[in-house]
Parts: sequence; C-alpha cells; structure tokens
Amino acid sequence: MVIVYILFLIIGMFALIKGADFFVAGSVSIAKRFHISGLIIGLTIVALGTSAPELAVSTSASLQGANEIAISNVMGSNLFNLLGILGICAMVRPLYISKDVITRDLPVSILITIFLLFVSCQTSVIQMILTKVTDGTFLQLDTASNAGVIQRYIGIVLTILLVVYIIILIRDAKRSNEPSDDTEAIHSFRRSTIMILGGLAVIIIGGQVVVYCAKEIARAAGMTETLIGLTVVAFGTSLPELVTSLTAIKYNQASMAIGNTVGSNIFNILLILGVASTISPIAVNMASCIDMMILIIVSIISLIFAKTSNKISRVEGAAMFLIYLADMIYAIIR
Repeated sequence: MVIVYILFLIIGMFALIKGADFFVAGSVSIAKRFHISGLIIGLTIVALGTSAPELAVSTSASLQGANEIAISNVMGSNLFNLLGILGICAMVRPLYISKDVITRDLPVSILITIFLLFVSCQTSVIQMILTKVTDGTFLQLDTASNAGVIQRYIGIVLTILLVVYIIILIRDAKRSNEPSDDTEAIHSFRRSTIMILGGLAVIIIGGQVVVYCAKEIARAAGMTETLIGLTVVAFGTSLPELVTSLTAIKYNQASMAIGNTVGSNIFNILLILGVASTISPIAVNMASCIDMMILIIVSIISLIFAKTSNKISRVEGAAMFLIYLADMIYAIIR
C-alpha cells in the first residue's frame, strides 16, 4: 500500500509543478501588458504562483488537522528557496542583487520571520533553545514537544501585513522606470485566463493529494509529520520556484529569479501561514521554532552576501547550498 501512496505522491507533486507552471505563464502574460518590471513580477505574480503549491498543501493540511505539515512545509520551503535555489542559481551564474532587494525585500523577509518566531513560540522555549545551543547540548532537545500556537488573530495580522507589503510594491513599481522583460511569450487574454484558472485547479487538487499521501507515508515509515513536511513535501512544493528561477537565469533575468525566491518566502509566511492559521490555529513544536531561528540566521547571512558588491558569487552560492545540506542532515538526525 505504501508503494501506491508514493506513486500518488509523485503524481501530486507533478500536478503541483505543472499547475504552477500554467498559473505563472498565464499571470506573467497578463502582467506584461501593464509593462511591470521583472523584479516586481517576480516578487508578486511569479512568487504568488510558485507559492501556490505551498498554499494548497498548508491549507489542506490545516483543514485536515495536520498542522505540523502546514508550518514545517513553509519553513522547509523557505530554507530551500533561500539556500537551495539561490545557492544553485548563484553557482550557475553569479547573481547581481538590486538595491530594492537589499534594502526592502530581504529585510522584510527577516523581520516577518522574527515576528513569527516571537508570536508563535513561547519565550521560555526560545531561551531554552539558545541555552542548549550555547552549551552544545541542542541535539538533546525534545523537538516534538509543544512550543506554542499561531492563533487565528495572528493569522489575520499576517494577512494584513501581506496587503501592506503588496501596496508598497505597487507604489514602488509606479515610481520605477525599469522596463519590463519581454522574454516570456504574451498570450491572448482568454488563453491567459484559462491557464490561470486551470493551473489553480490543478494546484488545489495536487496539494490535497500530496498532503494525504505524505501523512500516510510518514506513519508507515515511523517519521514525524514535521520531518516529512520539512523535507519531502517542502522540496516537492518548492520545485516550481527552482524551475522558474533556473529558467529566469537561463534568459539572463536574475532579477526575476531573485524576486521569485525572496517574494515566495514572504508570501509563504504572510499568505500561507496567515490563511492556514486563520482557518485553524496551528500548534508549533520545538522543531519548528528551531527552524525559524535557523531561517533568520541564514537570511541574515544571505543579506550579508548580497551586500558584498551587490551580488551573490559562485563561492557564496556554494556555501549557501552546503549550509542547506547541513541543515537537512540535522533535521533528519534530530
């Protein structure tokens, strides 16, 4: 029976990828008509489209009561986006970072992660983790123990913050004179609409299949939902970001690749956790608190790399990818 679940998990992930692909292509096509810059498209339309799988998975998980998958999926996806995708893209070609990403988007990503940490994890838990890290006994932590809750009102606050962020992006887009990128085909309005609606439908169905199969595989393998959400599901739902970013790099559109990655991280926290926790309060265990702290640290490291000559070099990209591998090893053995 496990083989059947694995098969449907693969099918579900494939549906997520193709659904996101159609959604992004249709959305970008419509956005092109308004001559929006590549960075803004990456931070909004493409980021929303490639975050749709995480939204589908986390919302489905919340409705099914599998809240561990909801939050660990977001944390795992954000870590993979930042370290895995940007790391891989930088190794392929050094990434030149725009001023807006350095002064606005990366700081926003860091600040909302810090906010999420303090509103979802008890102060005593955070202090305990820091103490264990300091004395070198952090591997002895009971990562499955309860550490806090993302309440409904926090979900509403996160959603409001997303609206504010989008308003800021729209304001900045109107001020910018950066020309839009025309490497992507512009489809007819009718075809673009069909691609958007059809892509969303496939994403929703694929998300439900992935959550259900992941839960069953986790039970059969004796794995926690946190681990399966942080690794298998997070990687599967982040594939659209990886494919989109690598395609953007191929066409010399680094701004769209970076905007997609950083924008997806922001959408994942503000939109996905906002919606999921508004539907049902999300219980947070110690493992997720640790992942938030790791995400904050690596986000700061990424910002430092980005400020170095306004680019992420191949060496820095390799370092980011190695940090990701080390984090995954830690997630498995903890």
